[in-house]
Amino acid sequence: MSAPVPDPVVLAQELIRCPSVTPADAGAMDVLQVALATLGFSCRRMKFGQIDNLYARRGTSGPNLCFAGHTDVVPVGDAAGWRTGPFEARIEDGRLYGRGACDMKSAIAAFVSAAGEAVAAGEARGSLSLLITGDEEGPATDGTKAVVAALAAEGERIDHCLVGEPTSVAAVGDMIKIGRRGSVNAHITVEGVQGHVAYPHKAANPVPVLIRLLAALQDRRLDDGYPQFQSSNLEVTTIDVGNPTSNVIPARATARLNIRFNPAHTGQSLGDWIKAEAARAGEDFAGRVDARIEISGEAFLTEPGPFVEAAAAAVADETGRATELSTTGGTSDARFIRSLCPVLELGLVGTSMHAVDEHAAVEDIRQLTRVYRRLIVRYFETFGG
Repeated sequence: MSAPVPDPVVLAQELIRCPSVTPADAGAMDVLQVALATLGFSCRRMKFGQIDNLYARRGTSGPNLCFAGHTDVVPVGDAAGWRTGPFEARIEDGRLYGRGACDMKSAIAAFVSAAGEAVAAGEARGSLSLLITGDEEGPATDGTKAVVAALAAEGERIDHCLVGEPTSVAAVGDMIKIGRRGSVNAHITVEGVQGHVAYPHKAANPVPVLIRLLAALQDRRLDDGYPQFQSSNLEVTTIDVGNPTSNVIPARATARLNIRFNPAHTGQSLGDWIKAEAARAGEDFAGRVDARIEISGEAFLTEPGPFVEAAAAAVADETGRATELSTTGGTSDARFIRSLCPVLELGLVGTSMHAVDEHAAVEDIRQLTRVYRRLIVRYFETFGG
């Protein structure tokens, strides 16, 4: 007799009731592990630093279809502004409210339920696995990135991966992410010499140097787009001097900027360009200009093919709508998984993610479960033995 398959809405409620604000787990992984173990998954907890991660697999043969997601959530903000308690997981007017309902505990529950149904029906002709982290909303260093490195070192094979981020725009499945732009952060510091504004020759003002540098960076048109990608963009996110007076030339000025880039660039090439411009800005300046670069992810694309086609067909089967293949939006843990295997993202409507009164329609959770079940079936029809 097969194990009972968990109801996706009930499981989502159990997960939401765990206040797992990064880096806290608050019992979310325990809830998930119990549900998966009951369905016959072999569960392995993988802890790095403060972060609890879970890799669960059912089956030993290939191909291995993996679902990736995160149980950590962002802070609730003003809890008094919520219509229900952020971690009560109450259902009102056909919607499940709570932090993580949209991003992305309901999608995790939907896949667990879909996997259980597929296993019970004998539709998984290979292996199903889940890679779940507690560090997607935080620094993302001890979560999926660390697990992927550990699995790769062990020789664990994942053939394809589905990430359950809330990619849908207006209705379940109307958008699938098949790639993402990369992201580079630059921290720029100009160290000058403090002095009196009436005696500028005795000082070295860092502010004009920083302004010229930022203007030079923004004046460059990075590109005109790339096939299946929008244009790259550079945004200055803060400029800080911290000078409380009007008669002192400050000693230091800093700025931060971010570039979201398409495959026309690499993080390294953009970082090298920023550093070269910083060096140029520092010429003939009696101070120092420094640019510290952080590459949080490279641009990538999962080329349309059998895997993407199976996902799009699953959406059409269960919803009757054609899906848009997109590379828009921010970064996700797909940027780490892409080193292991082809990866795409498909989840709930993302309108309320990170917002007060985050929610997911109950029927959307059930429909997403049906889409995931159909994707599992189509996947093994296409790639299974």
